Amino acid sequence: MKNHFIFTITGIFLIIMTTYSMSAQKDFSHDTINTDMGPAELWFIGHGTLMIKFNSTVIHIDPYSSVADYQALPKADIILVTHQHGDHLDLKAIGNIKTEKTKIFCNRLSAPKLPDAEILDNGSLVSYSEIKIEAVPAYNIKHERSPGNPFHPKGEGNGYIMTLGNKRIYIAGDTENIPEMEKLKDIDVAFLPMNLPYTMTPDMVADAVKMFYPRILYPYHFGNTDTQLLVPLVDVNRTEVRIRELK
Repeated sequence: MKNHFIFTITGIFLIIMTTYSMSAQKDFSHDTINTDMGPAELWFIGHGTLMIKFNSTVIHIDPYSSVADYQALPKADIILVTHQHGDHLDLKAIGNIKTEKTKIFCNRLSAPKLPDAEILDNGSLVSYSEIKIEAVPAYNIKHERSPGNPFHPKGEGNGYIMTLGNKRIYIAGDTENIPEMEKLKDIDVAFLPMNLPYTMTPDMVADAVKMFYPRILYPYHFGNTDTQLLVPLVDVNRTEVRIRELK
């Protein structure tokens, strides 16, 4: 009888937590991208934060407690950290979604706070199950804290290209329209930041698009920037611009 009571309580708790998690996810909009290995769900959380579900794998990018209750979101199979700033490297958020099996990938300057993470320098390529992850440069050229002191120095931060089946998804991180973008090939989905003064203006995002013409563009990490200013600047015959709410 006692064991039956324990099992009943445990079952009720699991139902409550599952319902809570599903309810929390409903607070965020999402799109689905079809790949030859199944659908990839793109969840738009807020700030520079995204969540991607690909088959049974849950990927969190720069989880940030200020935009979501991470106790209520799915546990992470993969966590990607683009750089060491507190709104991208949030130990509280990471702690709430990390399990013993979670694989964390980060830039080198984030590693001291993430001792279990695997460091990816610009140009590194790794695989997790059927997913390929490539670290690419992310940095400022124009926008600076002070003369000679860019918000994001070259060589410090990462963007990431994830290959999910036959689709390539580029999450740029905190960057401007840097020359390295001209080397990007066959990008199906691009997330480009537009958060002033730290990343790009709408004109800079439009210039970045012209370097590699992703099939779909999502501006993200845009703060108070008017995303509609971007739309007329992009050749919609080559790149579809999708504006989504980010909390």
